[in-house]
Parts: sequence; structure tokens; C-alpha cells
Amino acid sequence: MEPVTPCAPRTPRRTLFRQSWHDLVFLHWPADPFEVAGLLPPGTVPDLHRGRTYVGLVFFRLRGLAFGGTPALPYFGSFDEVNVRLYSRDALGRRGVVFRSLECDRLVPVLAADASFRLPYRWSRIRSQWFENRLLYRTSRRGAAGAGARVWLEIERTPVVPEPVEEFLTNRWGLHGRALGRSYYLPNTHPAWSFRRCSLLDWDDSLIAAAGLSQPEGAPLSVLYAPGVPVRFGTPVPLPGT
Repeated sequence: MEPVTPCAPRTPRRTLFRQSWHDLVFLHWPADPFEVAGLLPPGTVPDLHRGRTYVGLVFFRLRGLAFGGTPALPYFGSFDEVNVRLYSRDALGRRGVVFRSLECDRLVPVLAADASFRLPYRWSRIRSQWFENRLLYRTSRRGAAGAGARVWLEIERTPVVPEPVEEFLTNRWGLHGRALGRSYYLPNTHPAWSFRRCSLLDWDDSLIAAAGLSQPEGAPLSVLYAPGVPVRFGTPVPLPGT
């Protein structure tokens, strides 16, 4: 089993694309492992921490999307994103995330991600705004079935050491997905996180239920803020037997 480490256990030999993530907000709730198992790609199972698995709702700003060693894309390479994610591992012990939905406020990246990696991107309206040390994110999906989410929090200034379960949920060095009839693992690497604790002032969500999961009960068990990291993704690797 791959250990949970603050830095990637492997470095991709080739950089497929680069980007940086800013002003990340992580909300997490416990999830039913049997329900999660039915939503993962073949060749993966729910990753458990002390017998429990989780669903995450993550807000952030993506900047500087670039392919290989080329310059960052103008306009289309920067957008806001909100995703619903689950936690997975494969037969080789690699831990990853599985995205159930990814809200994005640029249409072209939505179409490109669906065509290439079959990631469930959705074209949405997303707004983020700072009020001194308070941060507000709001998103609503375009169209008739307009699922959405909102988080309003106050961020402490002093960095904190995350709890073991929070390390388990955030130290993820790849994603599992499925495209062209095969499951795959897409590795990534970035510097170690720097986290700050938050006071959750208000929140609302209908994205988790829209992603096929039971709506969590009550407030999230973990709320974290991270200023951001630069990220590199390697090339996808097919999962054996899928």
C-alpha cells in the first residue's frame, strides 16, 4: 500500500501539463463506502482511513494552465473550479481521487477535459471574493438543473499541522478515471501543502447529491484553507485488467 506522504512518492518522467492552484478550501464529510464503491471506475476500490471513507467538496482558483514546456494559455488557462471528489486506491496500492463532478466557469476547458480524459466537468458560474480575512465562494451550474454550492469562512493567519485524517485526504498524488473503455491513473506532483484552520460561517451545497451521493448530514468534519501550490501532471497509465 502506498504510504500517505506530504510529497509525491514518485516524480512523473514526463510533464503532460502544468497549472497552479490558489485559495483552496477543503470541506469533507464521512461517506458510505458501499455507496462510494459503486461510483468508482473498474480496477479501484474506496480508500479507507480507520475503516471510513469520505466525500470532499473543494473550491479553488486554477491559474496558468500549460501543456508540456509551452507557455501558459491566455484566458482559457485560468478559471475557478469546484469539485466533488471521492478517495480511491488501485491494485498497485496507488492512492488517488475520483472526481464525480467538476464545476468550471470556462466552457472551452470543460469541452477539452471531457474529450480527453472523460472528466465530468460542468459549465458553471463561479464567483470568489475576499473580505479581509474572510473568503466567499459561490457556484451555480448553468441550465435547468442548476445544482450549486456556497462557502463563507474566516481564515486564521497561522499555519497549522493537519490531523492524520486530513493528511490522508489531501496528500493525493494522482487521480483515477476512465476513458475509451479503460480505467487509468494520472499522476501529479506538487510541493507540500501549507494549511490554515478556518471558521465556517455559512455554507450550502446541492452538488454532492447531484453527483450521485447521499447528502451529508450536518457540518463538515474538516474545513481547511491552503494558499496554493504549483502542480505538474504526468501521462496517464492504464490500470491492469480494466
